[in-house]
Amino acid sequence: MIRKLILALSAALALSAAPAAAERVRDLGTFQSVRSNQLTGYGIVVGLDGSGDDNFAYLTQAMRGVSGRFGLQLPPGVNPALKNAAAVMITADLPAFSKPGQRIDITVSAIGKAKSLRGGALIMTPLYGADGEIYAMAQGNLAVGGLGVSGRDGSKLTVNIPTVGRIADGASVERAVATGFDTAEALRWNLANADFLTASRVRDAINARYPGTAVVEDGVTLALRLPLNPDERASMMAAIEMLEVNPAEVAARVIVNSRSGTVVISNAVRLSPAAISHGSLLVRIDEDQRVIQPEPFSRGETAVEESSAIDIEQQGNRVTLMQPGASLAQVVDALNMLGVSPADLVAILEALKQSGSLKAEMVVI
Repeated sequence: MIRKLILALSAALALSAAPAAAERVRDLGTFQSVRSNQLTGYGIVVGLDGSGDDNFAYLTQAMRGVSGRFGLQLPPGVNPALKNAAAVMITADLPAFSKPGQRIDITVSAIGKAKSLRGGALIMTPLYGADGEIYAMAQGNLAVGGLGVSGRDGSKLTVNIPTVGRIADGASVERAVATGFDTAEALRWNLANADFLTASRVRDAINARYPGTAVVEDGVTLALRLPLNPDERASMMAAIEMLEVNPAEVAARVIVNSRSGTVVISNAVRLSPAAISHGSLLVRIDEDQRVIQPEPFSRGETAVEESSAIDIEQQGNRVTLMQPGASLAQVVDALNMLGVSPADLVAILEALKQSGSLKAEMVVI
């Protein structure tokens, strides 16, 4: 397994050794105002086949409000016991420049004790933004990919997640979000990952096409002075997004997944002179019992005696010397020669980092 991992890393190194290919500006970051906005809402799903919330307090209170809107007032103290309804949370993303009347997809998730939302229909529910304003109205029949069944003896079988469903085009946009696209004097473009060199190269590429347009504000943001005319501004933004830039080399970083044992080493990782020794002790203890019989006519008793055999073997004791400025390929070759496992690889990398020989950032996830 470790040998296959080493081969894969070596192949990745061979690919990364080639000059970095140019990337489009649109793949390196986004315009600050051109983004989606999150919407949430609290609603009721009805029409379930007995898999609802039953006596969930929030559900019964919400259903009293729903029935009141239609002129049906439930008497005080009456519990609807709605096993065919469920309280749900609705989430959605409102894309940039969405206009009233357009449709967006929504996700519906049970928040109570409902066992399944299959076959349910969402009652008209307002969706709110972070500012507390209503931006969309949701309603429709759910499409649930999960399935849950149970038997009288308590046995259960669940496929996927039956308490979450989606409604394609399930909400209509009621209000547009102001983006400042056609009013802001300067639009800001943000890198996906902070890097001063990449930001400078993006600025140079934009100014080469449109002189005096871009100014670097920090390691992430560029301020772009574009015409106020929406048509001209959109044309320039489209052209800027298609410009090609050679991004800076990735930072020297070692990513360690402590749960799965996966280790990823970037091509920029270098080592100072270091000697690495990897070996392990194999301790084997065999327990056995043997029966001891007394001598004839000695009136002795048969006894059981414990017998233990302890064997210690030291495996694979090797020392590898890393030369100054060793690259990823040399690191991989050395660790491959030592025959390390993923767990041992993490321990070796941490020791190299502590000794100051590993010139990289260790990130444990």
